[in-house]
Amino acid sequence: MRKVIFISLTIITWFGCKKPYLGPAASSDTAATGFLVVEGTINTGADSTIIRVSRTVPLGSARRSEPVTDATMMVESDAGGSYGLPSYGNGYYKTVALNLSASNKYRLRVLTPDSKEYASDFVTVKNSPPIDSITYRLDNTGVKLYVNTHDPENKTTYYKWSYIETYIIHADYVSTVKLVHVPFDTVVLRSLDEYVYQCWKNDSSVNVILGSSAKLKEDVISQSQLTYVNTGDEKMRTRYSILVKQDALTAEGFNYWQNLKKNTEQLGSVFDAQPSELQGNIHCITNPSEPVIGYISAGSTSQLRIYIDNSELPTWPVPASECTEKGYLFHDHDSAGRPTTPVRDFIYTGQIFVTGVIQPPGSVILGYTGVEDRACADCTLRGSNKRPSFWIDR
Repeated sequence: MRKVIFISLTIITWFGCKKPYLGPAASSDTAATGFLVVEGTINTGADSTIIRVSRTVPLGSARRSEPVTDATMMVESDAGGSYGLPSYGNGYYKTVALNLSASNKYRLRVLTPDSKEYASDFVTVKNSPPIDSITYRLDNTGVKLYVNTHDPENKTTYYKWSYIETYIIHADYVSTVKLVHVPFDTVVLRSLDEYVYQCWKNDSSVNVILGSSAKLKEDVISQSQLTYVNTGDEKMRTRYSILVKQDALTAEGFNYWQNLKKNTEQLGSVFDAQPSELQGNIHCITNPSEPVIGYISAGSTSQLRIYIDNSELPTWPVPASECTEKGYLFHDHDSAGRPTTPVRDFIYTGQIFVTGVIQPPGSVILGYTGVEDRACADCTLRGSNKRPSFWIDR
């Protein structure tokens, strides 16, 4: 009994002596926030080079980052050539295919609007081998997607993947009519390209996905998991596509991304990897002591797309809808038989999203059908009803 009491008192004392740690208050200078972040790869092949430049924001901010616009961006060769990357909004800078020689080294140079200059180290070109295949496996909890690749010359070793998912989503109800205000408020039929029942939605990878064959006899990556889609997720309720992009990394680049992955995704317990300082290859020329976040690589990217149709997933459930479509008559009545506010007022003030017309054959329009939550009948609130140029139906 004394032993039990002693253990209990020890536990209480241990927890009771713990004090909350109050970190240093965030300041407004770049010592606490506002570090430059440079993301992207110098694509030396037939694809565009896209670089994003942003600055970090304070903890607790509603934004994930602050885009840097109006910067001057250049790709430079150790042989003396340079290539500009024009801005196209939200901190992104893009140029058409550069088709650069793999025998030279390249770096990125950035001049920000505050007249600070940044540059990456010159890096060697590492071209990605083709992606062999993208496969998937269905189990009781969802679908796992995998990538397979290899380099017959055993020169790649280090790989990094990203992906873009595109999938069809549907509204719960079909809206065959719409409200127009010119020349006067009225409800008219939608044209086929105005239907908002079927849309396409995109999601991009957010985690760092890496692979290495350094400990293998051959440069082969087999069944490396890319992502996971839970059973019943709307991504695969109709038709799903994933475009996988593969980059080859140097050993230094791989170590950078591996540390970034540990610092951002694998923290949470004493058994996880502890945070470490990220040593990128981008530096502030104006102020060498200023930290800069990012690692610039150079090379061509390989990519592959696959489609998965819902008919290939026989056990995919569809949750019951929480939406309700109602009929609204021009002079509806309450339970006591008294006329209520005309439905026209509800619809024309935007309280009801119109889905159809109530008009028996040979009769005048009596009212409309509609939903109170527009998202129930308008998929464009979450996607686009414009068919992607690459989309292939089964």
